[in-house]
Amino acid sequence: MLFRESAKSIAARALDSSLYLHLTEQFVHMHGYRPGPAELRSWERSIPALMAALNDAGLGDVEVMLEYALPLNSKRADVILAGVHPTTGEPSYVVVELKQWSQALPNEDDPTLCHVEAYAHPVLNPIEQVRRYCEYLVNFNGAVAEHGHRVSGVAFLHNATEFGVTGLRDIESDGHGLLFTGERRGAFLDHLRTKLSDKHPGARAADELCNGVKVPSKQLMTVAAEEVRERSQFVLLDEQQVAYRMVLNAVQKAKNADRKEVVVVTGGPGTGKSVIALQLLGELYRRGVPALHATGSQSFTKTMRKVAGARKREVQDLFKYFNSFMTAEKNSLGALICDEAHRIRETSANRYTRAALRTGRAQIDELIDVAYVPVFFLDEHQVVRPGEMGTVADIKEAAARRNIPCHVVPLDSQFRCGGSDAYLRWVVRLLGLEPGGPVVWEPDDRMQLLVADSPQEMEAFLDARRTQGYGARMSAGYCWRWSPEPKPGNPLPPDVVIGDWARPWNLRGDRSVSGAPPAALWATDPAGFGQVGCVYTAQGFEYDWSGVIIGPDLLWRGDRWVTDRTASKDPVFKKSTSDDDVDRLIRNTYKVLLTRGMVGTVVFSTDPETREKLRQLAGDATREPASV
Repeated sequence: MLFRESAKSIAARALDSSLYLHLTEQFVHMHGYRPGPAELRSWERSIPALMAALNDAGLGDVEVMLEYALPLNSKRADVILAGVHPTTGEPSYVVVELKQWSQALPNEDDPTLCHVEAYAHPVLNPIEQVRRYCEYLVNFNGAVAEHGHRVSGVAFLHNATEFGVTGLRDIESDGHGLLFTGERRGAFLDHLRTKLSDKHPGARAADELCNGVKVPSKQLMTVAAEEVRERSQFVLLDEQQVAYRMVLNAVQKAKNADRKEVVVVTGGPGTGKSVIALQLLGELYRRGVPALHATGSQSFTKTMRKVAGARKREVQDLFKYFNSFMTAEKNSLGALICDEAHRIRETSANRYTRAALRTGRAQIDELIDVAYVPVFFLDEHQVVRPGEMGTVADIKEAAARRNIPCHVVPLDSQFRCGGSDAYLRWVVRLLGLEPGGPVVWEPDDRMQLLVADSPQEMEAFLDARRTQGYGARMSAGYCWRWSPEPKPGNPLPPDVVIGDWARPWNLRGDRSVSGAPPAALWATDPAGFGQVGCVYTAQGFEYDWSGVIIGPDLLWRGDRWVTDRTASKDPVFKKSTSDDDVDRLIRNTYKVLLTRGMVGTVVFSTDPETREKLRQLAGDATREPASV
């Protein structure tokens, strides 16, 4: 959180402008950039309005937590009020979403969305927004995980009139989502008094929430069965829910009007693209809408088939590959959910394709043609091999050729790497994927970064985390040759050799060998810890602790990174692949590997000069990992 004090203390700070300056300074320190105009206006106008309401209600001793970071993602609740419940005497928390809107209109197709003049696209109804923040907090903070009744939520639109926002209350239904305007300020004060006592300070309750154990994120693969077959297991927040609702609305409109519509959802690693994709598939499946999930990733598709279809064989058939639709009938599906669409290729044909099907037809065209609503989830910066070409521009151009409307929904918030925006920025700056050069890591309370002096040290540290109940994997750049897989019963060949340390690559095939899981399950089967994963088996997955071996294909020399294509053993790099493309793909590869961890990352480089540079950039994270 940015700041925490009692309501009366913050009200006093707001009067002399010190609150505004302090929040700005804290924000820059935590995030590395200045807050936007909307946040600044909220601090100047909305927070004083809320503090005045609390003090007028006699709740000056309530503890106020400003810009409270939700666990395991980068979303922040505007305010959480902590105090004691006036009736039960238990800790009581009120999540407050502040809006300066004077009016807002509900979306005519979906009351969970609304339209505000300042925004070109629909935004989430603030009642729905704060309700989901409450649900998420209960799901992921141990202090309230078993006490959901202690958490309530309100949206306070202090500039709005009742007439200006009356349509938003169509969805109002529970204590997690209530809306109050400036015209109903008296009712707002009465409501706060029902949740927070005026006789007890709230500091201890705030301590309890802040010290609550962050409940581990429900792993995508282990809950996919319920996700697809039964009910939602993840709470979608803000633009995630907007994307989800826009797709469902598009499917309904396409059905009613008998016309097509394309939706593109963009976002970096960990923004929740695959979670939304699974929620959509599950909801469409329950509604009886013919829909399929498709990716260009063999590992991801096979894992989905195994986990989601464990008890119902037909569920496995919902998961396809991008090249599965070469002969499919046009508009035979209500929706096609294309996950990891940045892996779309130029055509679906390969060396095994029958001559009659080698038409040269673009794979994007096949995917658009097969469904009334094709949905593409993509990150243009996760391309790691030549020939991958799924971009927003390509999809929009293909839709325009058919005169099909195409809507783009951006996802900004980050749910991987413990929700640490700072860590993701450190990685992209480290690898030169954003301008400005590498920066020294400043530890935050969301993500841990450690540098190992040897692969033995890295593996020992990760193994110790596994004994504590965490998941862990080791991965590496593609700098060691891959031996043929042994016959069953024979040991795996130790291909990744660094000094006197040697471990096998993950398997390439579809069957388990000598206790190691098949390639598609390396990232999710606990037995995968004994092998080193490559980018193709790690991409799209996450685990608690990630060990990353930077090989001799990426070296720090002097004041810059140097990529050595001769050190790469990746067979996808051909002589025709340009040096610039190889450089970009190698850096993207390490970005993928360095962003798999949810709790922490341990890095080791095989090159001494590079290792020393990593120690400098890791700042305080230079001590031996095994001692942590």
